[in-house]
Amino acid sequence: MIEILDPTDLPRAREAGALVADILQTLKSRTAVGTNLLDIDRWAQSMIAEAGALSCYVDYEPSFGRGPFGHYICTSVNDAVLHGLPHDYTLVDGDLLSLDLAVSAGGVVADSAISFIVGDSNPPESVALISATERALRAGIAAAGPGARIGDISHAIGTVLSSAGYSINTEFGGHGVGSTMHQDPHVSNTGRAGRGYKLRPGLLLALEPWVMADTADLVTDADGWTLRSATGCRTAHSEHTIAITSDGAEILTLPKQARS
Repeated sequence: MIEILDPTDLPRAREAGALVADILQTLKSRTAVGTNLLDIDRWAQSMIAEAGALSCYVDYEPSFGRGPFGHYICTSVNDAVLHGLPHDYTLVDGDLLSLDLAVSAGGVVADSAISFIVGDSNPPESVALISATERALRAGIAAAGPGARIGDISHAIGTVLSSAGYSINTEFGGHGVGSTMHQDPHVSNTGRAGRGYKLRPGLLLALEPWVMADTADLVTDADGWTLRSATGCRTAHSEHTIAITSDGAEILTLPKQARS
């Protein structure tokens, strides 16, 4: 299903996006060497409840997971890249952590992910991975607008990632959002420009470039959820929810300091 929001729904979409962005930034600011992944999950649960919002994850039970997920945020560390199930792990200096959060507020879903390095270390490989996903995300957003096609976004993302030397996995990518978390259209992280669904004002898309340092192959962890690089290499993931408007793409999940 492809859901097109009425223009009167856009303020609620903005509120949902701001909430997700603010929770992620608060979690990042609280996370340090010695933080346990289960602490991050509890913090997310508390902030979602305080906002009167609903988690999109806790009861989520798709075909690709061993559900229900049972937690409020995805916490993916180092070689884990997607759907990281929070567990009893204490972060150490230099860990690469990706946080992925989807929340429903006012009946509209927003979805976003950030990757960052814990502590004072800055391993060059990790810095490069994060930078590539962030640059690819910006390129995908720049390619989105009324009249553009899904393939234009995919091509823009894929060009950045492949130019940075990374192989691209096409099993998981971006997607539509609206009243539910995962909707059509699928937005692959590589593709051909000029192809696919034509973007319309009112469409919400979650764009999410992610990469693994030296492989495009995934393995599923024993927990039935966490997806890891097949070689054990490091990974990174960046995501924003955008709204297609008559003027272009509006980023709904910008951090507070970047919102006008």
